[in-house]
Amino acid sequence: MAIGKSTRPLQRIIQSVVASDGAGVKLRRSIGQSPFARLDPFLMLDEFSSFDANDYIAGFPAHPHRGFETVTYLLDGHMLHEDHLGNRGDLKSGAVQWMSAGRGIIHSEMPQQEHGRMRGFQLWINLPAKEKMKPAGYRDIDAAEIPLVPLPGGGRVRVIAGTLGSEAGSVPGPIQGLATEPLYLDVELPAGAAFTQAIDGGHNAFLYVFEGAAYVGPRDAAHDLDTHSAGVLGPGDRVDVSAGAGGTRFLLLAGRPLGEPVVQHGPFVMNTREEIEQAIRDYQSGAFTRVAS
Repeated sequence: MAIGKSTRPLQRIIQSVVASDGAGVKLRRSIGQSPFARLDPFLMLDEFSSFDANDYIAGFPAHPHRGFETVTYLLDGHMLHEDHLGNRGDLKSGAVQWMSAGRGIIHSEMPQQEHGRMRGFQLWINLPAKEKMKPAGYRDIDAAEIPLVPLPGGGRVRVIAGTLGSEAGSVPGPIQGLATEPLYLDVELPAGAAFTQAIDGGHNAFLYVFEGAAYVGPRDAAHDLDTHSAGVLGPGDRVDVSAGAGGTRFLLLAGRPLGEPVVQHGPFVMNTREEIEQAIRDYQSGAFTRVAS
């Protein structure tokens, strides 16, 4: 993959806010904290991190989804996924759960530990209208399946989705071929190190810094992006990031925008109010599980 010549600037910063979800899991929400803080096709990004079991032990009991994909990336800890389709998966440190809710799924994600650190992310990616009512799908991706690529100037990248590209070559991640063409990288840089990644000029992109601080944009006009902040990138065909004095670790996410109406009601994301009302009726009547089987 050739590296482009136009560097994307840091266009907007979305500071994460403290929130809770599930049965009271404490987290920080950046993308998706309001309808005005989405970035097509990304609907939401949550970060959870705590050594205190009281912050996570209640977990995410059984709940429904329809119309989008959920991606859980666990850095530290152990959670168990179960759903009404019979899927069961242990999500452990470094692993990813990629679930397409499609026309409907009821699942739970429950901690399998009573002490120690629980840290990770949940990302929601929209589905195009033509795929919102497709059968639900679920995939466990073990940590060993995710390429860990050392960077020449120091640091490393975990390639979850899409392809890590550089002048020296490219490394594909395990998730490929989706309608939104997602790129999902976990990048770690020591102090002073730099990272460049080509991004399709028609795709939306953002970074989320969860350790240290980063400088984003052209080298002569880079802007700071602090911990627990999402940085929406402007137009261009590549991203340039360098680490602050203490190093940095961040997620880089990009995807093809759908350009379709988004109507959300809790765990349902459709294109019209009528479709949302149908999803609610399906769930409340019990038909939800039948149409998803």
